Amino acid sequence: MSLPTSLHFISPAEPRPLGAYAGLATVYAGLFGGGLAAAVRNGRELPRSVSAGDIVLYGVATHRLSRLVSREKVARFVRAPFTVVEEEIDCPPAELEEHPRYDGGMRGAIGELLTCTMCLDQWVAGGLVVGHVWAPRTTRLVASVLAIKGVANGMHLAYARVLD
Repeated sequence: MSLPTSLHFISPAEPRPLGAYAGLATVYAGLFGGGLAAAVRNGRELPRSVSAGDIVLYGVATHRLSRLVSREKVARFVRAPFTVVEEEIDCPPAELEEHPRYDGGMRGAIGELLTCTMCLDQWVAGGLVVGHVWAPRTTRLVASVLAIKGVANGMHLAYARVLD
């Protein structure tokens, strides 16, 4: 099993930007924990559980939104200040392969976050969970759009394979 391409651009001699990572983790914890704490302070009850259906829906939506933000051409404007496009690498339709612009600090750490679908999953999932507490119907509706797009993309790719 090989590592995601974006991780190959840090050499063993190049130190990881641990301070920047800690800063991003703090931002995530503040947004996630703050969103939940604000909900409780405003009288919202945290759910005792999350249904299996919501877990599947939010899981598919998380995958789809993470992929959209981290790989799709239409979201390049979000990644552009933090990443460089790898022109020589073959990608799925509508996607780009990018690597972070390493500067040893926050810019590189954000670039890593924005090019790593699995890293971004945590942020998206956290946002959906906070959304589920604040506005479950709206969050399910938005997650449904993302899940539907994910199913449609899978069908496009399967159809293209059949034609090959």
